[in-house]
Amino acid sequence: MASLVSFDRKRGHGRPGIAGIDEAGRGSLCGPVVAAAVLLDAGFYGEAGWVRKLSGANDSKKLSPAKRAELHEKIMQMHSEGKLRAVWAQASVLEISAHNILGATRLAMGRCVMQLAQGPLAPLFPAAGTEGELFGRSDEKNFLVLVDGLPLRPFAWTHEAIKKGDGKSLAIALASIVAKVERDKLLLAMEAKYPEYGFGTHKGYGTPEHVEALRRLGPCAEHRELFVRGILAGEEPPPESHPEFDFN
Repeated sequence: MASLVSFDRKRGHGRPGIAGIDEAGRGSLCGPVVAAAVLLDAGFYGEAGWVRKLSGANDSKKLSPAKRAELHEKIMQMHSEGKLRAVWAQASVLEISAHNILGATRLAMGRCVMQLAQGPLAPLFPAAGTEGELFGRSDEKNFLVLVDGLPLRPFAWTHEAIKKGDGKSLAIALASIVAKVERDKLLLAMEAKYPEYGFGTHKGYGTPEHVEALRRLGPCAEHRELFVRGILAGEEPPPESHPEFDFN
């Protein structure tokens, strides 16, 4: 936890704050991809009590479901109290089909920044300009936007990409928790609609149970056609469909 705070303090020195962005469900065989963004202003890091309240924050994949739920509740409580801002957005199965998973992930992440960059904060989220320009370079008067993984190109806002950022930056780690918990809620809703697939248990990833149900029942409307085509043909699920796969 201390290292995550230290990373943000060093990276965001002189900035008004940091917005961390991450996604959940990129490798899943079904359902939307969900992105989240958490905005911490520079003063947040100086509030020891606020930081302590989020003790244990880390890459969501390294946390138990109970710990994720606990931290998610605290994050949303602090959001309601105005101590930080936490938002999330999704890109649908149809959008994944139309734009591929990378394009859909960019859409979801862009929707998150759009929610943050409203009202008086808008000037502090500068546009990225033309392709290849300004990515990772922004005046110190602006919020530093940190994205887990690789640079998003094209993307509407100036940002820096941090490889394995959900284990390095507090802002990104909190975003990873929000994205994971909110997506899991969507999969639980899918479970109620399609109980025979077990979405509430495997959350759409390529577990043996999910593969067996998929081959036995065929895909439902929430399955990503390009992701399951090979499995239906008898192939093993791709490595990235494993719930612990790390895209970074």
